[in-house]
Amino acid sequence: MINVGVLGFGGLGQAAARMLEGKTEMRLVAAADQRGYAYHPEGLDVAACCAVYQSQGSLGHLPHYGVETATSIADLIAQGGVDGYFLALPNLPNTFMASVAEQFMAAGWQGVLVDALKRTSAMEQLIAMGDRLQAAGITYMTGCGATPGLLTAAAVIAAQSYAEIDHVKITFGVGIVNWEAYRATIREDIAHMPGYTVAKAQAMSDAEVEALLNQMHGIITLENMEHADDLMLELAGVCSRDRVTVGGIVDTRNPKKPLSTNVQITGRTFEGKTATHTFTLGDETSMAANVCGPAFGYLKAGIALHRRGTTGLFTAADIMPQFVR
Repeated sequence: MINVGVLGFGGLGQAAARMLEGKTEMRLVAAADQRGYAYHPEGLDVAACCAVYQSQGSLGHLPHYGVETATSIADLIAQGGVDGYFLALPNLPNTFMASVAEQFMAAGWQGVLVDALKRTSAMEQLIAMGDRLQAAGITYMTGCGATPGLLTAAAVIAAQSYAEIDHVKITFGVGIVNWEAYRATIREDIAHMPGYTVAKAQAMSDAEVEALLNQMHGIITLENMEHADDLMLELAGVCSRDRVTVGGIVDTRNPKKPLSTNVQITGRTFEGKTATHTFTLGDETSMAANVCGPAFGYLKAGIALHRRGTTGLFTAADIMPQFVR
């Protein structure tokens, strides 16, 4: 049994916890939010965790196993007993994910960390920490959501048909009923819009986000995003980052996807033919399913590496995920 922790308990963190309910190889023993954490080495009651968070705003209020604290991540790390953590955290500010990794190293913790961060510049900070993570005994899997993540890995596999890659185009469609269920994710998306930055999006109040979404009729259209798929594919030797483009549409008022999420890999074969492979995700799969599923698959792969003594930083384009039963 793999003991798993989830850092961040917003929409994505709660979805990750619910996904673990159906798994027999992993169990949720730890979870944290900004104001507290919950820990139980025999496994947390996911329904109770979600109910407490939604009604009282923090896992710290969970009876018996909750602790209210302003230093929830550091305090939870100190508990031990967790094989790997899924960092279901917003990368706001852009240095946040690297700062979380620093906390794990400072605590002397050893195990597996997985994130689903988006921005190239955020991933570059983690890559610069690779040697330190290796020395600290941490196996860190970065960019392991949907994009970057599932679609990036699919591009690596599809690229094998070609002698040279001309272009990798990732297009995503996301549909959610209510933006407030994924506040941090929506703010990260807004940060990619023209005229906005990570800092500006982070500083926006909920009312300001609501007003902006009203202006756009709930639709966020994104083009040429700073997405770490480009760095990951470049590091994997597939193509230079300038041949990778990422964009998509997010509907914040409708659960139906506004378009089908897909990756197109165009290249030239050794016979001199030009062709395009397309990998399309089923419209019925939610953003949460396509992010959390790969994250836990990469966590399982990271556990296998860690148990063999392999530490350091890897991307979703480096390692094949393992299916979690």
